[in-house]
Amino acid sequence: MPRRTASRALTESQRHTVRTVGAAAPLRWLAHGWADLWRCPLPGLLHGMVLAAFGGALALWAHAHFWLLAGAFSGFLLVAPIAATGLYAVSRALERGTCPPLAVVLRVWWPKDGRLLLFGVLLAFAGTGWVVTSAALVTGFAPGQVARPEEFLLLVVAAGQGWLFEAWLMLGALLAAPVFASSVIAIPLLLDRRIGVLAAVLTSWRAVLENPLPLALWAVLLVGLTLVAMLPALLGLVVAAPWLAHASWHAYRDLVV
Repeated sequence: MPRRTASRALTESQRHTVRTVGAAAPLRWLAHGWADLWRCPLPGLLHGMVLAAFGGALALWAHAHFWLLAGAFSGFLLVAPIAATGLYAVSRALERGTCPPLAVVLRVWWPKDGRLLLFGVLLAFAGTGWVVTSAALVTGFAPGQVARPEEFLLLVVAAGQGWLFEAWLMLGALLAAPVFASSVIAIPLLLDRRIGVLAAVLTSWRAVLENPLPLALWAVLLVGLTLVAMLPALLGLVVAAPWLAHASWHAYRDLVV
């Protein structure tokens, strides 16, 4: 039965043609995403404010447990794409020449089927797994207690010996890479078309395998711009989060015919 299910999902995925794009395509996606944000700013800025407020609440809750904070914020990068689903609907409406009311965005969170909900649960499990792994690694192998950001920098990042920071980065990359490959196209595809979750994931992997260099650059831009946006007390997320969400919609449109 699992083999038959996988075969059906692969057949369904192959109905969606994947396009090859140039290495500079991510810059074009960013430009289109920026234009979408300011053509219909209210939904995007509200999304950004909610994410920034959530990040601030997380920082206040875990300020004395930096090992948890570091894992939680990096785990947030894994589940952030599902939080942007409403903004994909905005970009789709803008393609049709309308700026949708906020009700259209909210309606996405009341789906008629459970595909997006299932995918969100899977991403949440991946994020939770990374938080637990990160906490166990740092608390188990750090040469002292890591409770504040400066202690993380001193005992983990700038440690004179050992491999803890390198192992932390490697484990994070090992988890993030397959999650990125599985979700970069899958979430907007699930919103836009009638396709199963496994078929959407396979389509996303096909897009990555067909365009390794552009999507590697896209992953770097997503992480880099998000980290920069977090620096000014997370306030940069108010603009950066919706900008990247709209740009992700254009990545999907460019990659899937």
